[in-house]
Amino acid sequence: MHKHLHKALFLILLSASGLFAHAALKPDTTKVYPNRPASLGIIGHSADVHTSTKLGVVMMGGGKAVDAAFKWMIGRSGGGDVVIIRASGTAAYNPYIYELGKVNSVETLKIDSRELADNDTVVNIIRNAEMLFIAGGDQSNYMKYWKGTKTMDAINYLLNKKHVPVGGTSAGCAILGGFYYSGEIASLTADTALANPYHNLVKLYNNDFLHAPYLQNVITDQHYVTRCRQGRHVVFLARIAQDWRTNIKGIAADERTAVCMDENGQAAVFGSNRAYFLLPDAKKPAETLAPGKPLTWKQNQQAIKVYEIQASNAGAGHFDLATFDTSKANGGNWQWWWVQGGVLHR
Repeated sequence: MHKHLHKALFLILLSASGLFAHAALKPDTTKVYPNRPASLGIIGHSADVHTSTKLGVVMMGGGKAVDAAFKWMIGRSGGGDVVIIRASGTAAYNPYIYELGKVNSVETLKIDSRELADNDTVVNIIRNAEMLFIAGGDQSNYMKYWKGTKTMDAINYLLNKKHVPVGGTSAGCAILGGFYYSGEIASLTADTALANPYHNLVKLYNNDFLHAPYLQNVITDQHYVTRCRQGRHVVFLARIAQDWRTNIKGIAADERTAVCMDENGQAAVFGSNRAYFLLPDAKKPAETLAPGKPLTWKQNQQAIKVYEIQASNAGAGHFDLATFDTSKANGGNWQWWWVQGGVLHR
């Protein structure tokens, strides 16, 4: 027994030493510099650089980060300065992104007050970025702290003037569409939304925050299949179509999946699960959409046309987000979704 115990302890110590040796090869060299409000630290070179960039928008569905999507963004950054923004959490993205590709630096900003969001030093760090990523968390905090501030203006500057890759995961993805769901009271389930599309948890906003190209009439959703959010996404589409008379579209990514859109509005899907593109017909509205009543949106079982793409590490499929031209979609499959008495059929 003692012999076996000694052997087991030896193997544990050997394994641990291997882990520490591996960690020593790639240490987290994040440094915190004075006079940089909100900064949780920088890894790489602190001096600003200027590189040639290309616009890109990454809509990541949460869960484990999609390496291939980050590499896609890094390629578009020209190897410049990467900035992560969040309202809670740590600088864990710093070493992860720094090891994925050649960049000048990675810095995380924790912007958890409107004072910080309007701080000129914080804003200049964002404006000087060649790549921006919005971490997960709670999108209602992003609204509370960032909307209507210089930070919001800086993000929109990167998207529409400087043309750098900008991405977000989970809550960070939720605010990339022109229309967005806030989650400001509590998280909304599909069952609750379908049973009453005018429930007080269905809080939607119209193009008053971020202005990503091609996404003005889009609402995103995340953790899609993992958390069974298809039904609530359909409710969002029905509500927006009725309340704002808008020809709304939906984009959704499951966990470990990212929709990557280039500067021309052309998208491919990276990762390991699926992404969905939802195209309701403005001429076929929901039949029953009223407070306190379950949603019915049947339209002969053809209420919402949906394109599903299975992701890959190389970037699978193709969808034209500039026009939502269904004839240009490839690499996936078309489906019809509809709702009868608060029950989603797919």
